[in-house]
Amino acid sequence: MSESPPSTDKLYLSSLSPQEMAEALHLKPFQGRQLFRWIHQKREFDVERMTDLSKSVRNGLGRSCVTRQLHPVETLHSPESGTVKILFRLGDGQTIESVLLRHGRRVTLCLSTQVGCPVRCAFCATGTSGFRRNLTAGEIVEQALHLLEGQDIGERTPNIVYMGMGEPFLNYDATVKSIRLLMAPEGLGIGARKITVSTAGHVPGIYQFAQEGWQVRLSVSLHAANDTLRSSLVPMNHKYPLHTLLDALKYYVATTGRQITLEWVLLDGVNDSPEDADELALWLEKLKAAVNLIPYNTVSDFDYTPSPRAVCERFRDALLKHSVAATLRQERGQDIEAACGQLRLRNHP
Repeated sequence: MSESPPSTDKLYLSSLSPQEMAEALHLKPFQGRQLFRWIHQKREFDVERMTDLSKSVRNGLGRSCVTRQLHPVETLHSPESGTVKILFRLGDGQTIESVLLRHGRRVTLCLSTQVGCPVRCAFCATGTSGFRRNLTAGEIVEQALHLLEGQDIGERTPNIVYMGMGEPFLNYDATVKSIRLLMAPEGLGIGARKITVSTAGHVPGIYQFAQEGWQVRLSVSLHAANDTLRSSLVPMNHKYPLHTLLDALKYYVATTGRQITLEWVLLDGVNDSPEDADELALWLEKLKAAVNLIPYNTVSDFDYTPSPRAVCERFRDALLKHSVAATLRQERGQDIEAACGQLRLRNHP
């Protein structure tokens, strides 16, 4: 099992900042910025079309660089919600998937950070095929570039959520670098507050993330507020139980002054009772956090089923009565199996 892509003598351009491009390729700083803009702003991967670069520079790029790491294999479109899901093939033959969600003209891109996932949450399709390797920063960024191809979002920049395949904090350096590349003004120029990183509760990563000195948002996939149930749903809880996670989240809030979002996938008869809501509200008494309730996307061969809409609303209302900020996400993409890992699992069972 490899944790990094196969070695190559060529440079992966989508993983480099403008300065790194200039330094690695012995270009002038303005040429590094030009090259970065071609890839990130114009989403152009053919060096021969980068016409404001000299012919000699373009020839050099063709010999020494890899401009494209991702290749779309299958694309699914939801006529109901506008959701788009793409299965990508990587240079070593591995596959990942990414999702675009639409809310009117507002677009959210859901990006993956690993091929497969080592966390293996009980209800998630991603972990069933195991963990293969981490993605490079460029492989993460290119998902966003490809998802935006042909999309009309006007002058808006997309929202980015690191909630696809994998645990971002187990690929920390590449995740953080990809964020900085997405924020670069020569590229997509996405504001920090429009980017959210979701963790299954990797405590060391939370402490480290608190030191980044930016306004990128943090969310935590919680799904249960007692250790017995959470350990059965999220195996990472065995290593970082709830009291340890709570200490890390309190530190994060105290250090950054930012609110955390807790993700809670509602599973019928598992974690959707009024008692579960009361338990969550009690756990949140000393933490600045909002709760995002997510209807479950059914995965074939899994025993879990979605909570009925009325049960989801009852759970949300119970939290609101406890003065917990809670929202219930609208169901999107079920008609194209938009849950993490479903498309990849169908193609590579």
